Amino acid sequence: MPARAMRRTTATAIALTAGITGLGLMLTACGPEDATGADGTDPSATSTATSGTGGTGGSGSTARPVASTPAKTVPPLNGTAHNGLTISDGTRFVVMNGTRVDFGTAVRDLAWSPDGRKAAFVDGDGDLVVSNPDGSSRTVVAKNPGNQNWSHPTWQIRKADTADGQPALNNLLFAARKDGVSRLYGVPATAHNATPALLGLGHESGENVKPLPQTGNVWPSGGGTYGASVYANSTDGQVYIRDDYLRQQGAAITKGSEPASAPVDDDGFVFVRSVGGHDHLFRETPGTDGPVFKDLTPNATTDYTEPAFSPDGRTIAARTPDGIVTLPADGSKAPVKVSGYVGLPAYRA
Repeated sequence: MPARAMRRTTATAIALTAGITGLGLMLTACGPEDATGADGTDPSATSTATSGTGGTGGSGSTARPVASTPAKTVPPLNGTAHNGLTISDGTRFVVMNGTRVDFGTAVRDLAWSPDGRKAAFVDGDGDLVVSNPDGSSRTVVAKNPGNQNWSHPTWQIRKADTADGQPALNNLLFAARKDGVSRLYGVPATAHNATPALLGLGHESGENVKPLPQTGNVWPSGGGTYGASVYANSTDGQVYIRDDYLRQQGAAITKGSEPASAPVDDDGFVFVRSVGGHDHLFRETPGTDGPVFKDLTPNATTDYTEPAFSPDGRTIAARTPDGIVTLPADGSKAPVKVSGYVGLPAYRA
């Protein structure tokens, strides 16, 4: 039975065995990635609001004003005010709310909890960290033991379902690379200095089941209320879906990379695929006869990468070499540049 259909089944529930427990991991710190262009000036970014003092494992952060625009320089756009868009680039500053917020440590691969109350990222030591939205009250959820590269955390959230016997989930999934081999791991989002567990991927769904690749997996992205996620495999170049609602299952969906799961249940995902020398954004949505794919950037003259959905699922933000663009999630309009800051886009509810 297809993964999306299985979680709708209300037959006798199969005990969930994919909860994040036990299983040790040894995963490392790496230097900040893509730390480019975050110090551009913006005359509209003048906030000087200061957060409170941090709690366990962290300190308060300050939204520092951006310096005045030098003469004869065109300031970058900063379209992050009033829309939840944030941009991180591996430095300690995160662009959000029309300004830059100092998190007090390097912030790599920033992701937001579905309710927007917590930030998860890989810090300057390569550890997996959760903090308040301003970087305060930082907690090391999992300590990187060294010689590993942790990347791209994402939340796995699900309410308890007593009818099907499914427990509530509040986990962080992420990719870890050791000795050139990447795998997916998970850890409770409320943990402190915990040991992540290797994430089981099981077999393909459907009639002709076969084991799913256990290595080469990167870029996990969770979405919706069932705890499902998508991820990419760097070895075969496929995007996979993972669903463990009633039983652990998944399948390769299409060729691509850097997938982002839609926040709305059964609304597919967006991903990156190279076409004609440029990276395009594609949208996958479930159809009656199978997945439906649409090129959202058919006239691309630049590379669109690292896409992210807005909380309502109506807008997609993506990275380009010159900054961040947004476009309708249905591809009805061309991308529009909203910020000259270059980094990873993410949306906070």
